[in-house]
Amino acid sequence: MFFLWVVEFFLCFFAFYLLLLPADEASLVHLTPAWLAFLPALHAPTASHALLLSCAIGMASLVIGLYRPEICLQMRQLMLNTVVAGLLAFPAMLLVSMVTNVDVSFLFGQDAFWPVKIFLTWILLLFLPRLGFRVIMRLGLLTRNVAIIGAPRDAARIEAAIAVRRRGFFRVAAVVPAAEAARVTPGWLGQQRIWGVIIATGAHPDHPAGRLAGLGLPVFEDVDFCERHLRRMDLERLPRDWLLAAHGLSCGHIEAAARRLAEIVMSLLLLAFTLPLLLLTALLIKLDSPGPVLFRQERVGLGGRVFTIYKLRSMRMDAEAGGPAWASRNDSRVTRVGAFIRLTRIDELPQLVNVLRGEMGFVGPRPERPQFVRQLGEAIPFYHDRAYVKPGVTGWAQVNYPYGASVEDARQKLSYDLYYVKYRSLFLDGLIVLATIRVILFQEGAR
Repeated sequence: MFFLWVVEFFLCFFAFYLLLLPADEASLVHLTPAWLAFLPALHAPTASHALLLSCAIGMASLVIGLYRPEICLQMRQLMLNTVVAGLLAFPAMLLVSMVTNVDVSFLFGQDAFWPVKIFLTWILLLFLPRLGFRVIMRLGLLTRNVAIIGAPRDAARIEAAIAVRRRGFFRVAAVVPAAEAARVTPGWLGQQRIWGVIIATGAHPDHPAGRLAGLGLPVFEDVDFCERHLRRMDLERLPRDWLLAAHGLSCGHIEAAARRLAEIVMSLLLLAFTLPLLLLTALLIKLDSPGPVLFRQERVGLGGRVFTIYKLRSMRMDAEAGGPAWASRNDSRVTRVGAFIRLTRIDELPQLVNVLRGEMGFVGPRPERPQFVRQLGEAIPFYHDRAYVKPGVTGWAQVNYPYGASVEDARQKLSYDLYYVKYRSLFLDGLIVLATIRVILFQEGAR
């Protein structure tokens, strides 16, 4: 979606430039082929304001998730996200202005309805490019046909993974049994309009990977395809020594120190900022049901070490009288206040104390209870490998997969957790933090 970002940025800049240009300067602009001649003589104050507005809407769009391709296929969600991004752009603009020292009084200098005009312009500039992108996707102009060489079971698994992650971009056009791989010829590929081939690892000793790659065709092993295009690990094809290629485990001292410093600063700022909210929530919890405000529970952390996690209590005191159990939708054990703080993730805020103590990171796989770790470790291969990094308040699985309460859900989330373990970086951490804001705002995966 980089192309969409570039188009949107320049569209916003020139639209706001023309909108904000003073009347005595507007005569310089003529929408003719000679129009570009005025670029070297841009009206400096207007250009800085237009740049500020463009940066603000770009930041808001990134946080809200408007650069995700799949959002263009969901009209209702697209409209909602667009409006929220427009509203979020105002505080984003104030943040940018603080950094760049650009005066924002121009927002209120024209007339009383000027902020409304800017907001509606934002909405229009966000919605129209994505509406066009939606039409292009609906027409299939961006869809890439892929052929899978392997067993039908492999094809079904890969097709299901594509449907979850990248709707509209890849389509399984053909499935070729491994024993019939010889019929995958240039002529056949042209007839089927195949963009690339996915080969199930070890599907056949004579699979034509080298021959197809020599034709300039993208050829992927299924494991590689999942990582590069679906941003998750293929657990069924994961080699036992996969950790040898896990770059996220070999970060240097500088990166580790920077990550720890960022965790401490962000945790302190969030605790200070949300302290009134925490106090109000604590009062409501006490009024709503008997019992302590804080909930303490053992969780498994880095290297399998057990630590005590802190949360705001959201369930009745007798919630686990029958033994440990995953929370489910409309869980009768959840209190009235508990339902709200779970929905908004307010119950997770005390975990910032765990971050300050070094037991958790800001980003990482979510820590599980010892009982569930033993159960899932027996049922799911590689489950214990997620303990090679610190657990986190948020994680790659949390922003890509909804809340689940089953072994299969845990398996799906593990595929994202192990991707994070392999590719962990400060850049990926930043993307996850931004995506978490979207998840909270739109209550994705709430339980």
